[in-house]
Amino acid sequence: MSTSGQVAQAARRLLLSLLLFVAWETGSGQVRYSVPEEAKHGTFVGRIAQDLGLELADLVPRLFRVASKGRSDLLEVNLQNGILFVNSRIDREELCGRSAECSLHLEVIVDRPLQVFHVEVEVKDINDNAPVFSLREQKLLISETMALDTHFSLEGAADEDVGANAVLNYRLSPNEYFSLEVPSNDEQVKPLELVLRKPLDREVDSELLLVLRATDGGKPELTGTTELHITVLDVNDNAPVFDKAVYRVKLLENSRNSTLVIRPNASDLDDGSNSHILYSFAKDVSPVTKASFRIDSDTGEIKVNGKIDFEEMKLWKLHIEAVDKGHPPMFGHCTILIEVLDINDNAPELHVKSLSPSVAEDALLGTVIALISVSDRDSGANGQVTCSLSPHVPFKLVSTFKNYYSLVLDRTWCRSLLGGSIE
Repeated sequence: MSTSGQVAQAARRLLLSLLLFVAWETGSGQVRYSVPEEAKHGTFVGRIAQDLGLELADLVPRLFRVASKGRSDLLEVNLQNGILFVNSRIDREELCGRSAECSLHLEVIVDRPLQVFHVEVEVKDINDNAPVFSLREQKLLISETMALDTHFSLEGAADEDVGANAVLNYRLSPNEYFSLEVPSNDEQVKPLELVLRKPLDREVDSELLLVLRATDGGKPELTGTTELHITVLDVNDNAPVFDKAVYRVKLLENSRNSTLVIRPNASDLDDGSNSHILYSFAKDVSPVTKASFRIDSDTGEIKVNGKIDFEEMKLWKLHIEAVDKGHPPMFGHCTILIEVLDINDNAPELHVKSLSPSVAEDALLGTVIALISVSDRDSGANGQVTCSLSPHVPFKLVSTFKNYYSLVLDRTWCRSLLGGSIE
């Protein structure tokens, strides 16, 4: 063949190659593969040489090579069999983020003659990411008087996967107070919300610990959780209550000042300042009571403050008030009955009334000389009086009624014995 013929033949081959290249670029025959992310090293992707119409024997001589936009080490071609395989770990989320589509674009280049092919490898998402809440614990402060159907926003979970693998379903741990309101798919701008369904009572449940669970739509499904720590805030809805409505106590008369009488105790089911109690006498307390007793506003201790005299007051009735520091304040009341015990602190008193300034020496036996009354301000045995006369006198005492006596002549009267008269 002449030299000019060889040149013409080479030109025709080059032109044919260029035409094939243009047809490949503009036609629908672009090679596309797909591979799941996280596929192991060596995972089969496609018979790239065969699909591009290249002979296996030509791969090395024609300097077959693959270039990738981005990381070039993810995929590799076995030049012996023309198979495209996974060379290193492919993380779809690292490669494409949350994009719905994720592909690797390869340029396959061969020389002699020069040809460039474009290959697209779709990286398919697998469910390799569990839903994650940004907060391990979400804290909510809710008043116990909060109205029913009140909504409280919650932080939802995020899933780095895409598609069905990122579709989240939420569940709230069983409880009697709250339900969960989840926005529909076309309301994603709305927050996840906790809804109050039953009135709260801090005195019944001061804290609630619920678990919010997010589950994705992958197979198998993956789950993430966050704890909802709900603190129920107190309002002043409980009045102080004393241990007893009536306290009974005994107290010796003449007890010294500062003697402890009793310490009544009140409690309040509320919290904080709503449960802080101050004690006082009721507003209608008498000045006499205030003069005899005092009360400690913080502890409620009642102590003697003045003279306690059985003979003046045998039973004290004290009305005590407990008030909390809430707004508005609430009150509790009790009554304290103090029985004063008598001690023998009073001497008997003797009253003598003479019927006659003088007595005749020949007065008859039994003649009444004087009337005598005896009294003792003490009570019980302390107030019982025994009367007697000095020995060797011509008189005797005759009981007339209780502590009343008559002094009568008991034997012959002798003026010389008396040496005077009785008045």
